Amino acid sequence: MAWRTTVARLEEAPIKRTIRRRQLREMVPLADSTIYEMEQRREFPRRFALSPRCVVWDLAEVEAWLASRRSAPIRRAQSPDVRQRRSRPVRERDPVQATASKAG
Repeated sequence: MAWRTTVARLEEAPIKRTIRRRQLREMVPLADSTIYEMEQRREFPRRFALSPRCVVWDLAEVEAWLASRRSAPIRRAQSPDVRQRRSRPVRERDPVQATASKAG
């Protein structure tokens, strides 16, 4: 990905500014669990600890990630097949009943 090459260059440079979780949420409207999972898959800049109770992200890495997401199209997830649900399955309508209900 493009942001990985940018991140590689940024690792050589000193960190100029960091952001905390609240600021990250303002920039990236994803759930904490989604961000964590993306970090584990190396699809999002990794956080690092400043202290035992304070984690931060490098602002330049997050901005590079946002720029790469803007330039690259994202495939949308497929819609689930609701007929395979176990609770409240959607049943196919009987064509005879459908015609009768429209006429009635």
